[in-house]
Amino acid sequence: MLKDSDRIFTNLYGYHDWALDGARARGDWAGTGEILAKGREWIIDEMKASGLRGRGGAGFSTGMKWSFMPKTSDRPCYLVVNADEGEPGTCKDRDIMRHDPHKLVEGCLIASFAIGAKACYIYIRGEYYNEASNLQSAIDQAYAAGLIGKNACGSGWDFDLYLHKGAGAYICGEETALIESLEGRKGQPRLKPPFPAQAGLYGCPTTVNNVETIAVAPTILRRGAGWFAGLGRDKNTGTKIFCISGHVNNPCNVEEEMGIPLKTLIETHAGGVRGGWDNLLAIIPGGSSVPVLPKDVCDTILMDFDSLRAVRSGLGTAGIIVMDKSTDIVKAIARLSKFYMHESCGQCTPCREGTGWMWRVMERLVQGRAEVEEIDVLEDVTRQVEGHTICALGDAAAWPIQGLIRHFRPELERRIAAHKSGSTPLPLAAE
Repeated sequence: MLKDSDRIFTNLYGYHDWALDGARARGDWAGTGEILAKGREWIIDEMKASGLRGRGGAGFSTGMKWSFMPKTSDRPCYLVVNADEGEPGTCKDRDIMRHDPHKLVEGCLIASFAIGAKACYIYIRGEYYNEASNLQSAIDQAYAAGLIGKNACGSGWDFDLYLHKGAGAYICGEETALIESLEGRKGQPRLKPPFPAQAGLYGCPTTVNNVETIAVAPTILRRGAGWFAGLGRDKNTGTKIFCISGHVNNPCNVEEEMGIPLKTLIETHAGGVRGGWDNLLAIIPGGSSVPVLPKDVCDTILMDFDSLRAVRSGLGTAGIIVMDKSTDIVKAIARLSKFYMHESCGQCTPCREGTGWMWRVMERLVQGRAEVEEIDVLEDVTRQVEGHTICALGDAAAWPIQGLIRHFRPELERRIAAHKSGSTPLPLAAE
């Protein structure tokens, strides 16, 4: 369990002043100039030593990602912060921008300095109206106080920060589609290589990071890489904001140590599963795009990248969606299939055609109007989509269905049998 003294987001619930004076009272912007004075290499080495892995879902080493940027460049360099947050079940970045925006603004300055960027763009989800308002106010306050802009924090580094509102496309959460959208074009992913560090925004070296990744950087550098690396588990260090929603008594966002048991997280912070832990059916542990896990796995699983990968799921954004035994699990996964079909940009044939095909089959399976053999055909199609598209949306559409078939195949077969016998194939819990 995380001690209060180790919490990074001390205003996650908005109990205190989110503006500059309140942020400074909580330790933000303390010694920022001194951190910059230690130089780009020191900052990147410290971030590598901290073990911080990207908090947007992929879990790639943040310090390593920053080091990919050129040491010198005849073109401008950019930092782009992904605040699109379109993943169902995920709302962690929203609370950071609403209640602790100065952590993000300060992190943008430090990260931009480390990668040699004089400008940073925060691409925020257009529906986040109040969050954008608070964030823009925080940016204006930082400019007025001389913390960003010309000679930021007295460091001699000139730095500009811009807020850009997206139009609500889920695909713009993918880093290259986000860049395309920033440039004024349709949000469609780019082929890689070249990677953004070589040719990103406006064809210039660019790093794209998630809000939480950037917001934790100043605290890591102030308190030291050793402190952050001492939290969590090996290769899964530090703290993480977990979003707990669904059939729990107290849905919430909470900052906890990486590697905390899923059961402990839910029972301690979310008031437990509705009806008790034994009423649990399944949990999606990392936002809607990762495979579902049944109760027997949830009993002991740890919440970190490597533990969840070992059970063929993923930490993703740490958006925990809890489903009790009243859930129609087949219908729930079918609804996710419809979401990914709707949000596919249509650029890649496997995704454009496959997501619609998978959704239509899932809708028939909800009613039991299928043959048992079609379950294997459906899984085979998910394998043809997975890994065969420019971006990971095809994977995101395939994985929930794969998890359903892996853990709940008997329920699919039961529905098919019920339909053939002429009875209404109700969810298992309703019978």
